[in-house]
Parts: sequence; structure tokens; C-alpha cells
Amino acid sequence: MGTVVSSASTSLDGFVAGPHDEVEHLFGWYDDGDVVVGTADPALTFHLTPQSAEYWRAWTSGLGALVVGRVLFDLTDGWSGRHPLDVPVVVVTHRVPDDWVRAHPDAPFTFVTDGVAAAVDRAQTLARDATVGVAAGTIARQCLELGLLDEVAIDLVPVVLGEGKPYFGTLGVDAVVLGDPTMCVQGRRVTHLRFPVVRRGA
Repeated sequence: MGTVVSSASTSLDGFVAGPHDEVEHLFGWYDDGDVVVGTADPALTFHLTPQSAEYWRAWTSGLGALVVGRVLFDLTDGWSGRHPLDVPVVVVTHRVPDDWVRAHPDAPFTFVTDGVAAAVDRAQTLARDATVGVAAGTIARQCLELGLLDEVAIDLVPVVLGEGKPYFGTLGVDAVVLGDPTMCVQGRRVTHLRFPVVRRGA
């Protein structure tokens, strides 16, 4: 099985969005360079620095599936049936959105109603040996609590939001210790970091 990695753009004080899901201060680096990077969504194109573009391409080329929560799925309306990274998406939810499924019969989305561990297992099956990406927030926190994360990736943005949605929230376990960064890439208005999880909470 491939590694399970949570990833998010994060403020210096650890928030992945403002209190009302605002992300403009965190996502500016996606349009702060000269390298054009397309996505599966023709309306979504990034303009990255060479350093961020190299990091982004390495990260996305290794992805085999994503695990997201129902809140993110609803906020994006399921990306209209095709995620911009063009990989299968596993959604953790209490209830399958039957109307959405009927409206998008060919969408590579799987809805899992029996918990985050089952969702990660399903994503690993879909990804085979490729990486499973986990969205920040509640899902990342639950994965960390259950010992399911292998690495934590952070696109660290030099801004202090003061309040908002934390990357992991409040853990219901003892401290989780991460190793020294295995990657540190300096972009413009962002530093890309990856940390291995070396000791999981219990």
C-alpha cells in the first residue's frame, strides 16, 4: 500500500481557513509565479514559481486517491463530479447524497458511511501503490488519532489569521510526534514541508 499523507496550506498559527472558510490569504501562492500548471478543471489554472511548480507536480503525480469529509464535498458540490487532481475521491459521510450520485453516475466518487478507517482502506485499494491524500480538518485529525497517517505535508504561508479552522483541531490523543522534515522547498510566499509521523498518539 502507498503512504497516507495529509496536506494543506496553513497559516503560521495553524489554520487552514478562516472562521467562515475564507482561504484567500492562504491560497495566494497558487497565482504568484510564471509557470502555468493546469488541472483537470479547465477553469482552474495555477501560476506557480518554478520551485512550487516542481513540488506541486511531484506531489500530484504520486497521488492515487483522496479522502475528504462531507463538509468539503458539500462546499465544492463534489467538484461537479471530477476533482481537479483527477483522482478517485472517497467521501466520509453519515449519509450518501443520493440525488448527487444520480446526477453524476460516472463520477469516480465513493461514499463511505462506516468511518474514516474504512474510508482510508477503500482509498488505499483504489490507489494501489500510489499515495492517498487526506484533506485537512476533521478527517486529518481522525486519521492522526487512529494512527493512519504516515506523513504530514504543509504549505506554510507567512500569515497569522488569529482565528479559523485549525489543520487538525483538538486531538483526542496524547501528543503526536513528527520527525524532521524530509522535504523543505522555498517558494514565493510559501514554504513546502513534509514531516514523517514517527510516534502516534495513544
